Amino acid sequence: MAKPNALGGNVDAIAPRASMWSLLSFASADFAFNLFWQSSMLFLLFYYTDVLGVSIGAAAAIFTVGAIWDGVVSLGIGILLERKPHLVRPSVLSRGGPLLALAFVAAYLPPLTSGDVGIVGLFAAHILFRTIYAAVNLPYLAMSARISRDSRDRSFIAGTRMLFGTGAAVLVALVTVPLGNRLTGAADGAESFIAAALAFAVVGALLLMLVGRKRFECEAPSSHRSATISAAVSSLARNRAFVSLVTAMAATVIGATLLNKSVLYFFKYALGQPEGGQLALASMALVSAVAIPCWMLVARASGLRWTWLLATSGAAISLLMFAASDVTGKGPATLFLVAVQAMLMGLNFVFWAMLPNTIEFGDRHTGVHVEGLIFGLATLLQRIGIGFGTALLGWTMGSAGYVANQAASSETLDALRWSVAFMPFLFLLLSGIAMMFNPLAHGVHRRIVRELD
Repeated sequence: MAKPNALGGNVDAIAPRASMWSLLSFASADFAFNLFWQSSMLFLLFYYTDVLGVSIGAAAAIFTVGAIWDGVVSLGIGILLERKPHLVRPSVLSRGGPLLALAFVAAYLPPLTSGDVGIVGLFAAHILFRTIYAAVNLPYLAMSARISRDSRDRSFIAGTRMLFGTGAAVLVALVTVPLGNRLTGAADGAESFIAAALAFAVVGALLLMLVGRKRFECEAPSSHRSATISAAVSSLARNRAFVSLVTAMAATVIGATLLNKSVLYFFKYALGQPEGGQLALASMALVSAVAIPCWMLVARASGLRWTWLLATSGAAISLLMFAASDVTGKGPATLFLVAVQAMLMGLNFVFWAMLPNTIEFGDRHTGVHVEGLIFGLATLLQRIGIGFGTALLGWTMGSAGYVANQAASSETLDALRWSVAFMPFLFLLLSGIAMMFNPLAHGVHRRIVRELD
């Protein structure tokens, strides 16, 4: 039986909930996106430096510029979707999936020539991959606000998307090297990585095409009225929920990027166990699958904002413990990374669950409905955070004398420990401070939806 709300209306009529099957089908596309994303985040920088022989400075520059470009393209697409909301539709996945797969494989192809010309070729392939990824992924993200306006459905979408993404991360971390070696008979060479990328590309493209053929509720809400870009930007600037959320997210992304991209280097050069880095990445992904449902339950009980603060505190404490200890073994290092990753998954879940809710908060408090631009700007800031974190890692290791496939100096080892623990701690501290100013306390969004209706 439907429950009356505080205004005498019907809650179920105001915010109808989507079917479980529809939500699961939609979320499954994140498995495909994360085959591409996790491979590029976990292995591509290491592949550039330790397989193709690109200097850490040049490789980090490719990643930094590529990440920022990804964000700029996402912002442009967000602006386009703001002006043309009918473009938010599932067919984007079925049409863009094959193109994304081809661009992903191209990012792993070694340069045709050596020297600066070869670096330019790698850069061009990386930019192509980032461009197509943004063009396909951003409309998908915008669809998450259309399928349901109920915050519980949105939290479920965020959680199940992350579970599918975690499954992809586990697969990528565990099978990239052994699968490539088995397909090519080569031992950790460029051919091995290319073969694994090709396998991921085929699976990812097929899944995106399948999900893109399904029917989802993606019509623009009746309250949507196309606003000028200046009015939309002004609305976002006055949207305290959005500003505090993306500020907290950007700080978290910088810290997580520093941590995650240091893993393979830390195990290879600080611990002398390169295979342990792949196992650590897989363990981090596996614990994510357990952590996500737990964070979903915590958020249901205490709200998204308090969940963020709890996860931030847990990650910061783990990082401080690692910084204060002298970790020299594979087991303790993996245990530390797993603990931090469990906390970071809480932050990731809250961000994607709360971001659609800032749409209605802005609508209620500024009188302007902004949708596509919210996802575009959030993605831009996220990519800038990834680029900044990668550049910071490259600068730290480069200035400490890092040289690929050579014994690390004491300065390089100190830089690795700095990148793994202390710098991520500082950025997570900033993240928690920013979230304290977020006005979306437990139950606030549901009241706003009722008032709007």
